[in-house]
Amino acid sequence: MNFARVIVDVPVRAVSRPFDYRIPPEMQEWIAVGSRVGVPFGGRTVQGFVVGLSDESEYKHGRIKAIRELLDLVPPLPEDLVELGSWIADKYACHKSTALQLMIPAALKGKAERFIHAVRKPEGEEEEQEIGRLIEELPEDGGELSLFGGSSAVDVSSAREILEYVRNRGQVKAEQLRQSFPGREKAVQALIKGGLLFESQEIRDRMGRKTVKTVVVNVDAQRAAEELEHFPARAKKQKEIFAFLVELGIPMPQKEVLSVLGVTASAIKSLEDKGLVRLEDVEVFRDPYEGRDFKPSIAPKLTDEQQQVYDAVIQRLNARREGVFLLHGITGSGKTEVYLQSIERCIAQQRQAIVLVPEISLTPQMVERFKSRFGSKVAVMHSRLSGGERYDEWRKIREGRVQVAIGARSAIFAPFKDIGLIVMDEEHESSYKQEESPKYHARNVAVKRAEQHNAVVILGSATPSLETYHAARSQSDPHFSPILTEISLRALGSSLPGVNIIDMREELKEGNRSMFSRDLHKAIEQRLERGEQTVLLLNRRGYSTFVMCRTCGYVAECPNCDISLTYHQRSNNLRCHYCGHAETVPETCPECGSEHIRYFGTGTQRVEEELAKLFPAIRVVRMDVDTTSEKGSHEKLLQKFRDKKADVLLGTQMVAKGLDFPDVTLVGVIAADSALNLPDFRAGEKTFQLLTQVAGRAGRHHLPGEVFIQSYNPEHYSIIHASKHDYHSFVREELGHRRKLGYPPYCRLILVTFSHEQLPVVVRMAENYAAMVKEKAQARGWLARMDKLAPNVLDLLGPIASPIPRIKNRYRFQCMIKWRGEMDAALLAREIADELEDTAKEQELLISIDVDPQVMM
Repeated sequence: MNFARVIVDVPVRAVSRPFDYRIPPEMQEWIAVGSRVGVPFGGRTVQGFVVGLSDESEYKHGRIKAIRELLDLVPPLPEDLVELGSWIADKYACHKSTALQLMIPAALKGKAERFIHAVRKPEGEEEEQEIGRLIEELPEDGGELSLFGGSSAVDVSSAREILEYVRNRGQVKAEQLRQSFPGREKAVQALIKGGLLFESQEIRDRMGRKTVKTVVVNVDAQRAAEELEHFPARAKKQKEIFAFLVELGIPMPQKEVLSVLGVTASAIKSLEDKGLVRLEDVEVFRDPYEGRDFKPSIAPKLTDEQQQVYDAVIQRLNARREGVFLLHGITGSGKTEVYLQSIERCIAQQRQAIVLVPEISLTPQMVERFKSRFGSKVAVMHSRLSGGERYDEWRKIREGRVQVAIGARSAIFAPFKDIGLIVMDEEHESSYKQEESPKYHARNVAVKRAEQHNAVVILGSATPSLETYHAARSQSDPHFSPILTEISLRALGSSLPGVNIIDMREELKEGNRSMFSRDLHKAIEQRLERGEQTVLLLNRRGYSTFVMCRTCGYVAECPNCDISLTYHQRSNNLRCHYCGHAETVPETCPECGSEHIRYFGTGTQRVEEELAKLFPAIRVVRMDVDTTSEKGSHEKLLQKFRDKKADVLLGTQMVAKGLDFPDVTLVGVIAADSALNLPDFRAGEKTFQLLTQVAGRAGRHHLPGEVFIQSYNPEHYSIIHASKHDYHSFVREELGHRRKLGYPPYCRLILVTFSHEQLPVVVRMAENYAAMVKEKAQARGWLARMDKLAPNVLDLLGPIASPIPRIKNRYRFQCMIKWRGEMDAALLAREIADELEDTAKEQELLISIDVDPQVMM
C-alpha cells in the first residue's frame, strides 16, 4: 500500500477526519491499520493513528506529505478497535482522535524511543524449530522480499541472523534494526509476534518495560571448566563468582549475585571484560499481585436457576452467535459463579473474556475469586495500579499471555483478538458512563464489541437500570433488546435479611439527638456481645460535612464554585471537591465574628467518633476517600475486617458493593434519604439500588441478617420497596413517574453544557444554541412535546443555569435535548456545536455534549 489515511491527534472538529499521507518505501511493510505514526501537520510533527490503507489517493500525489516516523513496530490498536473508535466518535459526539487515544495505555501516549530486545537463547533445538514454524506461518506474499535491493527468501537462517544481531547487542534501536535489515520486515514481525524478539519503549513518563540487570555465563561448560582451572590466584573473587554461576546453571540478577556472595560490581565487570559473563537487561513484568498466593478453587454445582441461565448463555457461546442477556439476580444469588463457569467454557473454546466491574466494586475479594479460578490467565486493570503495572497488564492482553481481563470501565477496550464473552457486573452503576470526553457508556460499547466478535454479553445486577430492564421486558428497541433471565433465590439457601425502617423524626421527638436510632444502637450492642460483625453505610451523596455559624447562618463556600466547602477532620481544613481549593477552618465567623462556628452534617469521621463514644472498646475500619487513597490501603482494610480484627466496617458507597463476609449479620444505613433531594430524575432509582445492594451484605452465609434503614423521609416509595426487597413493585411505580414526566426509558437525553468566566457571554451562547436546535428540528418536522404521538419527536428544555452554576470560576448554563425515534439527535447536537465552534473559540467558551447523561449536575 502506498498511502495511509491518518487521524491526527489534534482535538479540533475541523480536522476530526482522516488525512492522506504517503508511506515511505522503507515503512510500507511495517505500517498497518492501528499503527501510531508521526506526521507533518501545520508546520510541526504530531502523532496520528492509521485508520486505512490504499494504493491510490484522490489528491495530487506531489502535494501529499510523507509519514515521518513509525511509533510502534506492532500496531497497538487492532482493526476492530479502530472501527470501534469511529463508532464512539459518531455516537458520543467527540473527536475521532480522542476516541482512539482512549484505547491505548498512558505509557504509549508520550513520545517514545523504541528498542528491540531478544529473549535469552534456550538450550537444544527448540528455538530453531520455533523460528521455522513462525516463518512457515508468514503470509504467502511475505516469502520473497527485497533485500538490499535484490530478491531473497525469508528463511530460518535469515531470521536467525536478525535474532543473533539483536542478542549480541543486548538491545537495538528499532529504527537501526530496520535500516540494518531492509527487506526483512516480515521476519522481524514474525519474531516479535512469536515472542523471540520484543519491543520496549523509553517513554517520557518512564512507563516502559521494566528490566533487571542479569549476569549470564557467556561460555560453554567445557570452556568454563578450563577457565576455572587456570584462574590467577589474585582473582579470587572473580573465580568465586564464576564458579557460583556455572554451578547454578541459570542467569541471576546482578543485585542478587552481589548480595549472596558479598562481592562488588567491579569483579563482575572484570569477568565481563574477559568474555566469561555478559550482562543482559532481562524484562520482568510488573505484577501487582506478586507474592500473593491464590488458592485454586473448584467450580461448585450450580443451582437449578443458575443452571438455566448458564445453559442459555452457553447455547449462544457454542453457536458463536452474538447475544445480550440481562441477568437479574437478587443479592447473594450466585451471579458471579454463573460468570465464572461461562468464562471457563469461553476459555475452553480458545476465546477470550472481558469482565467489567465498577471501580468501587473491584475489591481484592472480587479479584481473588477470578485469580483462584483462572490463575495466571487473568489480567487486572484498575486505577489503583501504577502506570507501569497497567501498561504491563495491557501488554499481557495484547501479546496473548492471558485470556481474561477484569477491570473497571476502560477494560472494555482490552485488545483481545477473539472475544467470546463480555460480563458487565452491577450493570446499573452510573460509573460505567465516563464523565470526560469521550463520554461513552461501557454498556453500549460492550454490545458493539460483541457485535464485532459474535460474542455474548451478560449484564448482571440485583437492581438493573430501568433503561436496561425496560428494554428487556418490552423488546421494542431494534438496537438493544436483552434477553431477560432471573435468579430469585440465594445460592447458599439463606433468606434475604429482614429490613427495619426507622423514622428519625420520631427519634428526635423522643429526645434522641444521636445519629444512631435506639434500635440500631441496641443491634450494634448485640453484635458486639455475640462476636458478629456490622457494616454501616453513610449515604454521603448530597450530605457532606460543612461549616456553619450558628449565630448568623454563614456557610463556608468555595470562592471559585457555587458550592459549600467540605470539612476534613484529618487535615483539619475545608476543601472543595470540584476545584480542589482548600483553606483552614475559621475560629470565628468571617461574617459576624461569632465564636459559635462549627461543622454540621454526618461525615464518616464523625460517625467513627460517635461509635467510639458510645462503644468504648469497639474496633472500626473506616473506608472512604481519605483512608483508601494510598496504594494497597483498600486491600489492607478489607483484610483486617475479614480477619475479624474489626467489629464494624464503616464507609460510603464502597462498602455497599462486592463484599461477602460470613460473620456480617447487621447492616445499618445512616441518612438513607439524603440523595432523594438532588436535582436528578434518577434520584429515587439510585437510592433504591444503593439500599438494596447494601442490605444484601447481611446474612449471606449461615447466620441470619438484619438491616436498619434510618430516614427522615420513610414514606418515600424507593425506601419502602427497598425494605421489602421488591424490585418489581419499585419498577412499576418509578416507570409510572418517568412516563408521566417524559424521561428515560421513554425517551433519550442529550445534555449540552456551556461554561465561561462571564455570565452574559455564557447566557448568550446558550440561547443561540437553543434557538438553532429548535430551528433545525422544526425544519425536519421533529420539534414537539414528548407527549405527542409521533415516531420522531425532539423537545428542548432550557437554557437554564446548571444545578451547580459555577465551577472553577466559570459560570455554567445547560440545555437538555429530549428525543425518541430513529433520528440522529447526537449528530444534530454536534453539527450546531461545530457551527458555533469558531465563535466559542474566540471567546474561550467551552461547549460540552453528553449523550445519555448519568450526572445532571
